[in-house]
Amino acid sequence: MKILFAGGGTAGHINPALAVADYIKSHHPDAEISYIGTAEKLEAKLVPEKGYDFHTIKVAGFRRSLSLKAIVHNISAVKLATTSIMSAKKILKQIKPDVVVGTGGYVSGPVLRAAQQLGIKTAIHEQNAFPGVTTKMLAPKADRVMLAMPEAQKYLKLNKKPIITGNPIRQELLSVDRETARKKLNLGDKPLILSFGGSLGARRLNEAVSELIKWHNGTDKFYHIHATGKTGYNAMLESLKDIELSDNIKLREYINDMDVCMAAADLVICRAGAITLGELQACGKPSVLIPSPYVAENHQYHNALTLKKDGSAELIEEKDLTGEKLINTVELLIENKPKLKKMSEAAVKNAIIDANERIYEIIMQLYTSA
Repeated sequence: MKILFAGGGTAGHINPALAVADYIKSHHPDAEISYIGTAEKLEAKLVPEKGYDFHTIKVAGFRRSLSLKAIVHNISAVKLATTSIMSAKKILKQIKPDVVVGTGGYVSGPVLRAAQQLGIKTAIHEQNAFPGVTTKMLAPKADRVMLAMPEAQKYLKLNKKPIITGNPIRQELLSVDRETARKKLNLGDKPLILSFGGSLGARRLNEAVSELIKWHNGTDKFYHIHATGKTGYNAMLESLKDIELSDNIKLREYINDMDVCMAAADLVICRAGAITLGELQACGKPSVLIPSPYVAENHQYHNALTLKKDGSAELIEEKDLTGEKLINTVELLIENKPKLKKMSEAAVKNAIIDANERIYEIIMQLYTSA
């Protein structure tokens, strides 16, 4: 059995592919797993680390700006759009996969297009509530379209009914209970706020959280763990230099024990990446979501809106984000146990914790019919 994955650019496209690849290997140790990405993006690091065969093509996404630099870039992207399909076909003819699975990012476009032209079975997995351009282009001819969120269907033109699979989540997040986690973190009975903006950080989110910390510092009403991200740690320390932080507040650059921190948390403040939201639901965590406006097609806003509508999250757009607004939102939630319980129940109700198995079953169906 030969399965090839294509997707890249961000962890949100890469990690789902790797999670499913690992799941396939756990059931079929002899399966040959390959991956096509670009040499410059994150997949070039993450895929080889997992031990999977990694192949590269040259391809570029389009920029929406009308600047001269963007126009020159887009002219180059048009040329690469043709040559990248030819390069993908060459690799596909060499590997001869039974199924090609695209998980998003512009690199998956030419790979799936080449596979469709060669008559190879193809499947698409869309992680977000608002589908990316690549998914919109390729979905009509894909043999299977898998959606993490049912809301995405209304934006697609499909010849077949899509399958709702959810997003693959890290299984370790489901293995730690709240009591055990709080003991590991040496926490008492007070509520824990967990906040983070991603591995690189998020400046506006860090600034608002800094005001939130100043508000509750010294009250000893809450515990608070905040990850600043790599670029935000020193700036956060500078913003808090005039106060003496309570022992209940822990600043980190990065959270390496997310399974423990998430299990212990009573309220989570974070961005709205698709994988993160799937993890919040699986762990039953109430949240305050601050979508990044700097992502393609503003898809994080659409992701956050899904949880806002189901009652498991509050939504603050970055353009409206201030320290005062975040404080007011947290103040209304953090000590309101009935409200938090209701939000937690809504999150669990909409969680999909067997996404790996669902995606695996679809790929197996395509493999047996290839």
